[in-house]
Amino acid sequence: MRWCNCYILDLFVAKGRRERAMTLGGSSSSSSSSSSLGTHSYGETAYWDDRYRKDGGPFDWYQKYAPLSPLFDLYLRRSHRLLLVGCGNSVLGESMVDDGYQDIINIDISTVVIEAMQQKYKDKPALKYLKMDVRDMAGFESNSFDGVIDKGTLDSIMCGHNAHENATKMLEEVARVLKDKGVYILITYGDPSYRLCVLKNLDMWTINMHVIDRLDRSPEQKSWELTKPLRLNEDGTSVAALLGSNPDVHYIYVCIKDESLRQKRNNNRVDREAKVG
Repeated sequence: MRWCNCYILDLFVAKGRRERAMTLGGSSSSSSSSSSLGTHSYGETAYWDDRYRKDGGPFDWYQKYAPLSPLFDLYLRRSHRLLLVGCGNSVLGESMVDDGYQDIINIDISTVVIEAMQQKYKDKPALKYLKMDVRDMAGFESNSFDGVIDKGTLDSIMCGHNAHENATKMLEEVARVLKDKGVYILITYGDPSYRLCVLKNLDMWTINMHVIDRLDRSPEQKSWELTKPLRLNEDGTSVAALLGSNPDVHYIYVCIKDESLRQKRNNNRVDREAKVG
């Protein structure tokens, strides 16, 4: 089943390269042929360093800021301290600062792209870029961010080696650096059958489910209201029942950290074990 996830990611990367090649006046066929480079290596530093050496232009995974901004307005404030993980050469942070956000830290595992972005935005003090592995963010104190935004990073990790272990490490670190009631906003192609169990493993946040129309949505497909959460049952089947098969959407999981929730669940677990004993 993991291959299906990674195949979707392959298609998105190949599509982005074709579009960039056409914009720059190149041929779509040459860009498409290069898309095989690093297939299923999205969790590896070497893949990203190589990609950013070859593809230096800006690239945004899945969605740009403008379509997402109404959702961000629901959960974030312009004064919040925000972390963008796996930033790459996205212009998301730039667009957010231009719209009034005051403190955005961007991290990526690739030295190549971080050095390029540090140079590009050296005159924007509200934007900071750090080379860091999202699975080990020891450089950040616990409870230090109001929000974490992830546009494709968890997806990439889940297409790498030791996917479950690395995804767990990442999410534990995200939860650690978030303040209580802080939000982790995950924008992904992964429907609840792929993502919900991974997110729920932490037992320390409530999850609101949103969907956003893909930019290449077929006009025959139903359009969904971004700011209206979908009903999300325990296993996520309620979302699949509502959306139907193969919907033209990206899924957005808004995970709200709640320290009391973890403590409550721990207490319930202890009570159950005591009764069994």
